[in-house]
Order: sequence, then structure tokens, then C-alpha cells
Amino acid sequence: MNNLISVRKWGIAEFVLAVSILILVVVVAIPVILIFWTSFFVDGRFNGGDVVNILSQRDTYEALINSIIIAAGTTVLSTIIGVFFAWLVSRTDLPFKGTMKLMFLVPFMLPSFIGALAWKMLLSPRSGYINRILMDLFGLSEPVFNIYGYCGIIAVETMYLFPFVFIQVCGALERMDPTLEESARISGAGLFTITRKITIPLIMPSILAGALLIALYSLAHFGVPAILGTEVGIYNIPTKIYEKIHQSAGSFKAIRAGTVLASILVVSAGIILYLQSLVLKSGRFQIIAGKSVRPMVLKLRGLRIPLLILSILYLLITVVMPTVTIFLVGGLKTYGLSVSWENMTFQNFYYILFKWKLTKDAIWNSTYLSLSAAFVTMLAGVMISYVIVKMKVRGKWLLEFLGVLPFSLPGTVIALGVILMWSGKFGVNIYNTAWIIFVAYIARYMAFSLKSNSAALEQVHDSLVEASRACGATQWQAMRDVVIPLVRPGMVAAFFLIFLPALRELTTSVLLYGPTTRTIGVAIYTLNEDGETVYAAALSSIALLIIILGQLIINRVGSAKTEGV
Repeated sequence: MNNLISVRKWGIAEFVLAVSILILVVVVAIPVILIFWTSFFVDGRFNGGDVVNILSQRDTYEALINSIIIAAGTTVLSTIIGVFFAWLVSRTDLPFKGTMKLMFLVPFMLPSFIGALAWKMLLSPRSGYINRILMDLFGLSEPVFNIYGYCGIIAVETMYLFPFVFIQVCGALERMDPTLEESARISGAGLFTITRKITIPLIMPSILAGALLIALYSLAHFGVPAILGTEVGIYNIPTKIYEKIHQSAGSFKAIRAGTVLASILVVSAGIILYLQSLVLKSGRFQIIAGKSVRPMVLKLRGLRIPLLILSILYLLITVVMPTVTIFLVGGLKTYGLSVSWENMTFQNFYYILFKWKLTKDAIWNSTYLSLSAAFVTMLAGVMISYVIVKMKVRGKWLLEFLGVLPFSLPGTVIALGVILMWSGKFGVNIYNTAWIIFVAYIARYMAFSLKSNSAALEQVHDSLVEASRACGATQWQAMRDVVIPLVRPGMVAAFFLIFLPALRELTTSVLLYGPTTRTIGVAIYTLNEDGETVYAAALSSIALLIIILGQLIINRVGSAKTEGV
């Protein structure tokens, strides 16, 4: 009897494992493999000549150089800003530093391409509001600023990516053993000497880990370079892939050229993740002691108020000003009018929401695609996370690898892989339908579900499941009646963590949308491209309101989860 029960247990575990692996192989692994296969093989034969030819083309070479320049500039600038503000809120007596820490995370929640749109409205040479004000005020004949180009792209990307370093460094500084710093201070070292020679070297792994994440994301960015770069002929790899595919109406030749470019992104992502793993596994800097520690708080003295003002000004300029600009321009009767009460109207928002078919369809498409993808991915993530965390079966390392893989890949790569997988090659053709965007969202955001649900499952003690099994419950009954109710807050958090990014997503869906399947991100981008700036701003305002509301719900769920623990 005991042998029968053990065989039955083994069968259930292996069945769930097999289903979980099948989901991730179909949704993630095969599309990525198809990118490399399409790049290097034609009609089943290796064809490296075409790859060399594509890579040697001038526009490909320029896109690669542009990607490197933008990623390098964004990484360096974001790292400097992130480390500075992390040190300021973690290790000094800056006033209101708890509130300031939360405020520095706000850019992490906002879509960077909407920020790029706002800065285009503010600093474009011909019609930017700041340029016009300065020219009128000082009688200038030429604009002061030009947001288009490398500097504009790097500046805007930095505003939205520096939290990667900020979060990593804050965590390291708050957990760091202050013994070495205190010893240096007793020896007569000053504030800047301690920071430069002790603090920074000790937190270097966290700095490098955050910087590498920024480099990974910057290489994959589509929205900011598309809005601020293509108008002056600056293309990075994602925007070049988009141009090739859309100019040729999705021909196989263009898709193959796109897969070659996407392979560069995959290889770059692999190198970056490998370097990050080396940094994180390095035992060179051990900064957390085995006892409870309270990090040394440095007194800023006369610099307290000036640095607080600097922090507030940074947030006002990089977060508040572009966000307010989006709402104000969205309410103008015509773009270019001065921002005054007589030039404002609510008709744009009414028209966008209820009248114009393009934006009505985009809002509907984004809403149901995001909701359905979030729901399905949440459920799949619970099952896969349960295998990873709670089941002792061989092969679950493969689930962890496949689940996290899409998180490290650019959205452009995911989109191309999905096109190759679901365009009739295997008997199923959903290209130019909403289904292909749905599948892409599941692939791209599976890691979000796995991380959230795995964290929730780790908190459920095995004894609870064992007690239910001892009372006669089956594995499925124990999961349904015991595990699911306990991890429900994690499931809700996973749902919103998927829903919000999917709602504003652009990089993946811009390659997948059809005539009737535009999403909000795509609609904003195409409205801007078509010169419908006011309507683009109005739709962006609606998207921002939904994002803010969703973020408040996530925070409420997170607070309830913490209180429950």
C-alpha cells in the first residue's frame, strides 16, 4: 500500500512538472531557438554568408554602434545618479529621506516612452515649450535645447533607468557592517575619504549588478530611441528591426534580417547576465555581518537643506514636469497653443475614450489582452512555482531557467520569436491577430509571476500541507484548500505586476499588432508619428491614470500581505 501511494505521489509530481515544462518550452524555448535557426539556416542548410552580409551592411553597423553609445552613456550616467541618491537617503541625515526614497522609485513605474513624448513637447527645437519661452524671454533667434539625438536619448533613459542602481545600492548600504567606516572615522578620515575609499569599494558588486541591468535594458529600449532618435537618423538595434519589418510589410527576408539583429541582442544579454552572475557570486566583498548592525548615519550639517533642495528639484524636473506636461498638452485645443485656461478643453479625453475608433479599439485591446494575459500567466506561474518550491522532483532547474529567460531577453526578441513560432510554421497561424500579442505577453511576463508566487509559496510551511495530507486530502485538495488561500495575496500582486507593464507595453506589441489590434502603447506611438500630438498626450494621460491606480492597488495588497505575515 505504501509503495502504491509513493508511486501515485511520484506520478502527480512528474505530471505537473511535465505540463509546466511543456508550457515554457512552447511559449519560451522554441521561439528563442527559432530566432537563431532562422538567422543561420536557410532551407535546412547553414548559410553564414547571408549573416555576414547583413552584419556588414552600413545601417546594421551604425545601429550597433548607436546601441553601444546609448547603452554606455545611459549606464554611466544612471550609475552616478543612482549611487549618489542611494547614498543620500541611506547613509545621511537628509530630511524626509523615507519619503524621498519612495519618490526616487516613481520613475521605475512610469513608461519611459511617454516620458520621451513629454520631453519632445518641452525641448523640441521648433515647438518645444521651454525653448519657446526662453527664445521669447531673451529674444533669441535659435532654440537653446535640442532633445533629438544621443544626449536627449541618454538623458531621458537615465531618468527612468537609474532606479535599477538606486534599489541595489540602497539595499547594500542599509545592510552593510559599519565597523570599517567607524574605524576610519576614529582614525581621522573625513566624510568624502570614507565614502571614496571604504563605502564605494565595499558596495561595488551592487553597483555593478545594477549597472549591468541598466545596460541590458538600454540595449533593448525601443520607445525612447524611436521618439527622439529616428527623426534625426539615429537608429539602435530595436528601432532598426522595426524599420526593416514594417517597411517590407513583414516579408520573410526582412524578418530574417531582424533575427540576425535580434541574435546580437540575445548574445549581448547572455554576456551581460554572465558578467552579473560573476559579480553577484564573487565573495570578494562581504559587507553583511552575522550580527544586527545599524549603518552609520553621516551628518550633512550645512549641506542638509541644499541637498534636500537638490533632490526635490531633480524629482520636479524629471518626474513632475514631464507628467504635468502630458496632462496639460492632452487638454489643449490644438498643439502649439499657450497653456492657458481659454485654450484648454476636455473634449480631447472624451473623443479619445468614446468617439475615435482607433483609440477606443486600442484601449479595449490593451485592457482585455492585459487582463487575460495577467490572469493566465498568474495561474501558470502558481503551478510552475509550486513545482519549483514545494515538489522534490528532478529537472525543476529547467523550469527556473526557462521561466527567467524571457525576463533577460529584449521585447523585440520575444516578438520575433513569437512571429516565427505562430505564423503557420507549425500549423497554427495567428499572425496579425490579438492571439499572437496574448502569447507574447505570457512569454515576456512569466518571470514576474514566478518571482511573486515563489516568494509567497516560500512563506507557506510544509507542515500545513503535510497536516492536510494526513487528514486524507489529496495533493490537489491540499493545494486548493490550503496553499491557494494562503498565497492569494502573492497571486494578486503577480496579477497586477503583469497587468500594468502589459497595459503600457510597446517594444513587443509594436512588431505584432495588426490593423485592428493596436494596443495603448502602439496607439500613442503611432499618434505621435502621425503628428496627432494632442491626442497622443490625452491617451498617455489616461494610461498614466490607470498605471497610478494600479500601483496604488499593488501597494495596498502588499501592505495587507505584510500585515498578514
